[in-house]
Amino acid sequence: MIKKSLLILFYFISFYGFSQKYINESIESDVLETTRDIRIHLPKDYEKDSLKNYPLTIILDEEDLFDSYVGNSLLFSKKDIAPNQIIVGVSMAETRGKDISFDRNTGMLTGSSQDFYNFLRDEVLFHMESSYRTSPFITFVGHGYSANFITHFLKENSAFINSFVCINPSFSDFIGRQLQSYNLSKFAREDNTFYLYINNSDSFSSRKKSNIGRIQQALSSVEIKNFNIINDSIKTNSSTSAMVEAIPRALTKIFEVYSAISKEEYEKNVKDLSPIDAIAYLEDKYLEIEFLFGSSLGIREKDIYAVEKIIMEKENGDRLRDFGKMILKRFPSSPLGEYYIGMYYESGKNYKKALKYYKLGYGKMDPSDPNADNYYENILRVGGQ
Repeated sequence: MIKKSLLILFYFISFYGFSQKYINESIESDVLETTRDIRIHLPKDYEKDSLKNYPLTIILDEEDLFDSYVGNSLLFSKKDIAPNQIIVGVSMAETRGKDISFDRNTGMLTGSSQDFYNFLRDEVLFHMESSYRTSPFITFVGHGYSANFITHFLKENSAFINSFVCINPSFSDFIGRQLQSYNLSKFAREDNTFYLYINNSDSFSSRKKSNIGRIQQALSSVEIKNFNIINDSIKTNSSTSAMVEAIPRALTKIFEVYSAISKEEYEKNVKDLSPIDAIAYLEDKYLEIEFLFGSSLGIREKDIYAVEKIIMEKENGDRLRDFGKMILKRFPSSPLGEYYIGMYYESGKNYKKALKYYKLGYGKMDPSDPNADNYYENILRVGGQ
């Protein structure tokens, strides 16, 4: 049943991807001394908002991964668990063997693959960042040997790539030694968020499965601030199914900062905070979303209610005014900012000020809003004092 569901999902996502409009461009490369084709997916509303920026994803082996990744990204953004992305597929159909080759005796990139590396770093990224509205969050996606290839970007002295998605990776025998030499601790010094996703699968050969397992085991003991290692294992007897399933699993992790506060996040990071720290946590979360993903979301009501419990239960609700002011600053169109400030003044029996803020909040509401009548009861209650 699971296998059948994955197959249906694969066809749906493929159809969804193929139904999108793409931009086909060619980059005249000084590094490669030839022209290379790329395919670009832009968010549907890209032209409508000339100020909004979007995270950038570079996909190698675009012939295999591009449409599936785009389809998943559209579903995730629709469900508000990942931002809209600018997605670039780099064509490698005729040059794959040279583009991602490595020395079998050392694991080092060959001359041709080093050129391709420089092409991606210095020309593709430059072209996309100078031609399109990209945010600072950059993702590289590869599978098989191209997954091995993108791990070489971990050696850069400047941590400019946020996430490395290695799907069904075919690592060189020297990958462990190379990762140790890359000084991954540099990521801890950055005020940013980074991810390394690697999946294993029952469908792989014993040698490949064992090789990935050794790398995952070694990485499991690595604890570096800001650098999140996701060791995944997918139970399936098909490498294609593993690839299809790995994409949404990777998206869930690398965009976890963007999502609303989950039960796991609340239990781990929020519930034991003081009211003032909980308010700061919520504000910082949305500042980070805006910086990394170019998405000014205000604040989701779900997240406001998650923090409300702490505000109400600790310190006798004395931080309600601070909470309301923060919401007004980050989410000015919502009546919730005035609502919490009104609650603060009402609890202190300052009914005149409470009435003022309740009226201001109610004035922001659409009369057809099902919550409007309930909100108006605050005005009636306080006005009768």
